[in-house]
Amino acid sequence: MEMAEARAEAVSRRNFFAILCIALGGLCAAILGIPLVGFVLAPLFRKTQEKWIPVGKTGEFQVGKTVNVTFLDPSPLPWAGITARNAAWLRRESPAEFIAFSVNCTHLGCPVRWLPDAELFMCPCHGGVYYKDGSVAAGPPPHPLIRYEVRVMDDEVQIKSAAIPITTTL
Repeated sequence: MEMAEARAEAVSRRNFFAILCIALGGLCAAILGIPLVGFVLAPLFRKTQEKWIPVGKTGEFQVGKTVNVTFLDPSPLPWAGITARNAAWLRRESPAEFIAFSVNCTHLGCPVRWLPDAELFMCPCHGGVYYKDGSVAAGPPPHPLIRYEVRVMDDEVQIKSAAIPITTTL
């Protein structure tokens, strides 16, 4: 009888420690996992900051000319450094109308350059070519160049800065 009681007591002690180990393991996993899940899901709920950013006076831009303008990201990270600078291709279509395109190719995000003689944007990385209206002329880009909203306020050209979506295809 004493042996049966000792065996029952040993089994219950073993069960207790097994449950304790599982509980402590689950607690450690939760302590490590909750911040990780928050890190992964936080960008889905964070609203991107959009801001009108001045890029120059209207008199600085000639009708029919496309120029590169740079501006600061409205919500850069403290350690972003030079990467907080964005750029756009800005063209003055008429005395009152401006068009701005992202400098990033919609294929893989490489910077496109403006070829004024051909009136084309060209991506040197993979041969993507865009017409002056931003539509795809040739190569692998799946979409036209991303367009920024542009407005003129108090004789100043402003671009609405926002996160640029880059779609990739392989």
